[in-house]
Amino acid sequence: MALMNTAAPLSYRQDFPLLVNQPQLSYLDSAASAQKPQAVLAAMEEAHTQYYANIHRGLYELSAKSTSAYEAARTKIARFIGAPSPDTIVFTRNATEAINLVASSWAGAFLQKGDAVLISELEHHANIVPWQILRDKIGIELQIARIEEDGSLTATAVANAMTDRTKLVALTHMSNALGTLPEVEKIIPLAQQAGAKVLIDGSQAVVHQSVDVQALDADFYVFTGHKLYGPSGIGVLYAKADLLAAMPPYQGGGEMIKEVTFANTTYADAPAKFEAGTPNIVGAIGLGAAVDYLATLDRPAVYAQEQALLSQLTTALQTVPDLTLYGTATAKASIASFTLAGISAQDIGIILDQCHVAVRVGHHCAQPLMQRLGTPATVRASLGIYNNQADMEALIQGLHTVRKLCG
Repeated sequence: MALMNTAAPLSYRQDFPLLVNQPQLSYLDSAASAQKPQAVLAAMEEAHTQYYANIHRGLYELSAKSTSAYEAARTKIARFIGAPSPDTIVFTRNATEAINLVASSWAGAFLQKGDAVLISELEHHANIVPWQILRDKIGIELQIARIEEDGSLTATAVANAMTDRTKLVALTHMSNALGTLPEVEKIIPLAQQAGAKVLIDGSQAVVHQSVDVQALDADFYVFTGHKLYGPSGIGVLYAKADLLAAMPPYQGGGEMIKEVTFANTTYADAPAKFEAGTPNIVGAIGLGAAVDYLATLDRPAVYAQEQALLSQLTTALQTVPDLTLYGTATAKASIASFTLAGISAQDIGIILDQCHVAVRVGHHCAQPLMQRLGTPATVRASLGIYNNQADMEALIQGLHTVRKLCG
């Protein structure tokens, strides 16, 4: 089935060397990890080959240049998400570490037995397991907000799951498995008015829409670099300044101190307090280059095109016999998850790969959600700024091939 043409399609595929080098590839796994534009690769190569040195400590030129580039990346990230100050941006290894930092530092210090953390059925394991560890350690309660049959998560569902013991609401901004966009703009003030702090996992959402953490008023906001067209091994925690000031260190070591004696240690101010040891210097620089690259694009137009492609793909998928589509909420972005009756997700993924279509199969680190949906696994096609109609058509043609071979 040919998909309807969109008007004046945007094209960014030429900015991504891997896709230029593999013109036959339809890469539909950006929700797991996005490809990297030349601008990011060039910035990282320059850092490695022109001015690399350890940061903050050296008085020589290379160290000064590396330090400047690293801290400039922090400023870029703050600007990118509308943070009030670079000092509210903490670099981590990924969003998972950022959530674990909040669970260990803020929640570990300020929650006690009987308090509750509320999450939803949509969550990635990274926003489930740290709270279970904390539950087992100090005796907090884990509350679960239910999703609707279409995969949507409403403010009403969150309100129904909350109690007077709820001290933190930790939710995804966009489901990595379904693409659902919860009603975070309604949920955040609702939770805060009830006396709870709010953590938002923006790993997917920050890729596809503009995020302003001050407008959202989230207490914590986390995301990862490798989904945002940046390198792996770098992530971001944004937290309100007063929370960072009150939180104890997450790890101890160099860089996060003011003074150390055998008797006592005085800690540095945030964000240094949470960045023990030598950080991923070039990773941060690469992430800064990624948001620089995105700033050159017309992001609303890019998002509109991604939504148009998703809409056309969704319509085309519904013409494939025996296909079940999961996550049909009106508010969703960039992801289509589905199964084919009688054919395992793994077999679908293997055959699609032979058709040069790369998708993700499995539970997508969201096993509780799969249990809610009544399936052990789905096939997930996820879109990035480099995708086009040819990729959508390749997926549909590939699925017909799957049915011929496995039907």
